[in-house]
Amino acid sequence: MMANTDVRRPAHAAGRDWERLNGRLLLVNLSILAAPLAMFFASLAITGGKTNLQIIITLGSLFVTFLVISGIGLMRLFTTRFRLTEERFELHSGLVFRSRRSIPVARIRGVDMTANPVHRLFGLTTLRLDTGEQSDNAGRRFSLDGITRADARELRRRIIALRDAGQARPVADSDGRLCELDWSWLRYGPLTVWGVGGVLIAASSVYRTLHEMQVDPLEWGIVKDLQNRFGSVPLWYGILVCVVVLVALGMAGSTATFIENWYGYELRREDGGILRVRRGLFATRSVSIEEQRLRGLELVEPIPLRWAKGAKLNAVASGLGNLEDNRRRRGLTPPVPRGEALRVAAETLPVGPGLIERQGLTRHPQAAMWRRVNRALLWTALIIAVQIGLGVWLGSWLIVMGIFSGAVLLPLLIGFALDAYRALGHGIRGRYLIASSGTFARRTAALQCDGIIGWTITRSAFQRRKGLLTLGATTAAGDGVYKVHDVTESQGIALAETAVPRLLAPFVERVPDGHRPH
Repeated sequence: MMANTDVRRPAHAAGRDWERLNGRLLLVNLSILAAPLAMFFASLAITGGKTNLQIIITLGSLFVTFLVISGIGLMRLFTTRFRLTEERFELHSGLVFRSRRSIPVARIRGVDMTANPVHRLFGLTTLRLDTGEQSDNAGRRFSLDGITRADARELRRRIIALRDAGQARPVADSDGRLCELDWSWLRYGPLTVWGVGGVLIAASSVYRTLHEMQVDPLEWGIVKDLQNRFGSVPLWYGILVCVVVLVALGMAGSTATFIENWYGYELRREDGGILRVRRGLFATRSVSIEEQRLRGLELVEPIPLRWAKGAKLNAVASGLGNLEDNRRRRGLTPPVPRGEALRVAAETLPVGPGLIERQGLTRHPQAAMWRRVNRALLWTALIIAVQIGLGVWLGSWLIVMGIFSGAVLLPLLIGFALDAYRALGHGIRGRYLIASSGTFARRTAALQCDGIIGWTITRSAFQRRKGLLTLGATTAAGDGVYKVHDVTESQGIALAETAVPRLLAPFVERVPDGHRPH
């Protein structure tokens, strides 16, 4: 019998360990104040030792902001208490606004560990208890910020042991490793558009900060030198060079992001039927997913990754928090070769290979193809009309550009429309509903039929004219709804009835043959 644990420290930690933990957290919070000082010395280096009132005010406001952040962290440090018993986990925190929360151990769905770079420097981590709630309120989350890694591992072990006491849990084999990082996958790192967006966001943020400090980057010597060297080149050449540089920086940023996110990656099946994903270079993450809450898998193939024959594998699981938490924690693999993603999928679910393969899925009617082609034609016509309309007002060169844009966009958008149609497919394999769709990011989802709790049927005016509908399988896992786009009425109803018999039947109105509209 385990006695109640003191709320000041975990049962397995001696009092001196908790005091040393306080000392480490104190250093973490005080180190936050070093950021404004570093920015001050950096500004002196940039401006050649010159300063003014605007710089002092900006850095002073930053110092006050970081001082408030540090104060909040110290307050949380000295007021947080927790206790683990056989039945409950209790967390007390707050000085002015006190919070006392308690959760039954049996409701804990996952125990994750995350360590940011500052925590790693001091040997600390954040332990988060996941209850499976969908709330967006961060205040309802159970987390212990800044405990030692050894304490976090031991506390996680004890929580899982208490939760699973008396239950028969599967035992993993001697290894349990399903996948680990292969550095040849680094070639997939640059294949994302988010790197270019990150470069633009970072550049705008730096420029805005320097502008507030009355520092104009356009006046720097290196910028002036570039203007003198390339100021006389043609405009089209300058734009081309800027695009190439931006894409190169974006690819470098995407590669760096891949390394930071997936360094040390390992997917392992552990005792108790738990899938654990560990990854991260500067900020380490350890995410646990109970296999009994795994409702399926999703294969994601964005266009650049698909061209390189790569894919990503996501878990469709309940208990991963709200939608934002789910998107952050559901990844089972980094961008990997498509064959590797399919192999991991086959080992993750006990149904064998071929579950999320698109081959053999039921094709959608040609009316779905014409919907996408008509949409491509509409967008092309709108873009051309806008440019020609502006050309009538501003100059004939815009009319020429509109005609040229139409000649380029028409085959391109029609190609995307046909690709989107080829991506459509659905079927039932074993006890899993398979749905495939998308062109810019093709997604093939395998959803456990037992996890479907309802159906949504949507029909636009254009779909009604073509006799089509979109069938959505509602579930408590993953994104919440997984859609089968543009199927006929008979296909949609038959698919819903096959996946979950009698769930949709009470809402179907049967019309006699003689009363059907012509």
